[in-house]
Amino acid sequence: MTTAAVIRDDQFAVGAAWLDFDRDGRLDLFILNYVQWSPEHDPGCHDPSGRYPVYCHPKFFTGTASRLYRNLGGGKFDDVSQSSGIAAAIGKGMGVAVADYDADGYPDLFVTNDTEPNFLFHNLRDGKFAEVALDSGVALPDNGATVSGMGTDFRDYDNDGRPDIAFTALAGQTFLLFHNLGGGQFEDATHRSNLSRLTAKLSGWGIAISDLNNDGWKDLFAANSHVSDNIQLFSGDQYKQKNSIFLNRGSGNLIEAAANAVPGAARANRGAVVADFDGDGRLDAVVTALGERPDLLRNVAPGGHWIEFKLTGTRSNRDALGAVIHVQDSANRQQWNAMTSSTGYASSCLCPVHFGLGEQTEVTQAEILWPDGTRQLLRNLKAGKRLSVAEGSK
Repeated sequence: MTTAAVIRDDQFAVGAAWLDFDRDGRLDLFILNYVQWSPEHDPGCHDPSGRYPVYCHPKFFTGTASRLYRNLGGGKFDDVSQSSGIAAAIGKGMGVAVADYDADGYPDLFVTNDTEPNFLFHNLRDGKFAEVALDSGVALPDNGATVSGMGTDFRDYDNDGRPDIAFTALAGQTFLLFHNLGGGQFEDATHRSNLSRLTAKLSGWGIAISDLNNDGWKDLFAANSHVSDNIQLFSGDQYKQKNSIFLNRGSGNLIEAAANAVPGAARANRGAVVADFDGDGRLDAVVTALGERPDLLRNVAPGGHWIEFKLTGTRSNRDALGAVIHVQDSANRQQWNAMTSSTGYASSCLCPVHFGLGEQTEVTQAEILWPDGTRQLLRNLKAGKRLSVAEGSK
């Protein structure tokens, strides 16, 4: 139904995200584009010695704009890339994530760019976006060097109620973590969290900020592999790599999980989705790999209690995208998470919203802020359940 929906993006698209940017109750579509490339414009590149063919550095290609399509209803969309301001930002997009980072009730967009500064599209609430990454502190790491930003996730990792940003990059650059300070400002927390030390030799793609051991702190899962499939011919790097898990020990202090805790062999991993596929309350992962079948990685590690929310809006579960859930457990610990379908690199999942609870067996209060601004309060919820919650239900 692409033609009938009037979707006409013909660029080198890498990802997409659904969001209701104008809060009219209809989901709009953001399409993330990479560079201007065609078979006719492929310069052919080699390693430093000139002996081996390699993928060309992004500097050999011109960047392009992403696209935003407003949902008109009735299966029709309108290209508002120009009028919204999205088309004014020319980049080399690789990852996109959605969150309301300034808590004004309207969803914003974070975009990683390959070897260029990132974008943060702030929703101005009038159908327009302003690109504010540099002013907000997420365009570049503290050292000012551009990195090859890949997949990204946009969630609260330190339980302060503000969504933070994590994204993968390539070997020698480290993955990045930006802590949301509030007031529209972020700080580079990569070194403080240990993430720079843990990822200096990794090339990452998919990434998820999720509580993998149900202790009440969101961890990081990353799908890894080098870019060049022949890198071992002229470098000490390895093409195929294992996935990584970085456990959050509280307030964003990350440690690497033991090698035997991350299942699967080294592969050319790319996309990843983290969700509870078998319904046992532990978050599993699906990881795609180039030239191989996807891996379904079942989480069998011991962990704490948990609760999940499967949200349904006034018309469908799609109407719930953008809902934010704030829970308080029986020890008065608080957590925030949001429902989004966009995750990591070239991946998507319409998944329930998950919370690990550690030793606590009850959520004393859960507040759901729905995309239309409605607040819904639920009390005394038992752990170990996936709750289906419709907007306005008791």
